[in-house]
Amino acid sequence: MSTQRVIITAAAAGIGRAIAEAFIAQGARVHLCDVNDAALADARAALPTAVVSKVDLADGEAVDRWMQAALADLGGIDVLVNNAGIKGPTAFVEDVTPEEWRESLAIGLDTQYLCARRVAPLMKAQGSGSIINMSSMAGVYGYGMRTPYAAVKWAVIGLTKSLAIELGPHNVRCNAICPGSVAGARMNSVIENEAAMRGVDTALVKTEYLSGQSIKRFVEADEIADMCLFLASPASKMVTGQAIGVDGHTEAFHL
Repeated sequence: MSTQRVIITAAAAGIGRAIAEAFIAQGARVHLCDVNDAALADARAALPTAVVSKVDLADGEAVDRWMQAALADLGGIDVLVNNAGIKGPTAFVEDVTPEEWRESLAIGLDTQYLCARRVAPLMKAQGSGSIINMSSMAGVYGYGMRTPYAAVKWAVIGLTKSLAIELGPHNVRCNAICPGSVAGARMNSVIENEAAMRGVDTALVKTEYLSGQSIKRFVEADEIADMCLFLASPASKMVTGQAIGVDGHTEAFHL
């Protein structure tokens, strides 16, 4: 059984929840946060061994306070999973408001920096650790009508590779996971919004997404969790600075 100390952002539901469940199943001590009250209540009931906190990840000071408290309670850190992010607006760039742009960066990028800066000194001092940042295939290809989201995910890869350079001499690794289209409510919402903008049926939009993949189905959240477990394990001890697709092989990204 694992004795790892793990912190995961935005993990009361969706991909983050699957990641939390996977680490807990291995015996890890997990601290997670989220902002949705219903999801938090469900996570507290379903994950009694985890410490579940409500944190507004758009509030940098709140993130910093939560990280300090989690690190103090855990007595250190072995794995940080920077999972937080929002889908952002589905709109042409001229219709994206500055507020929407800044919110996407605050949650999807600033939070990763704020968490990484807290764990890096501890991991360097102990000579071990794994930071896992959630990017996207949008961070490899770009994403029309989703410019804030794509910009964030490209930046995450740059952050990841830079952290790998800084932390590598201390035996600390940093990698990014690039999911493809992940089955669930968020992807359904993205498809519905795009279909509405284009005036087409949702089935057509979904078919377009799948047509660009070698494996013709959406990714499951637990498949992202499996990659997190690998990147946190000794099996990946020489894997760092990588942007790893879990996407059924994207041949051509959507629109």
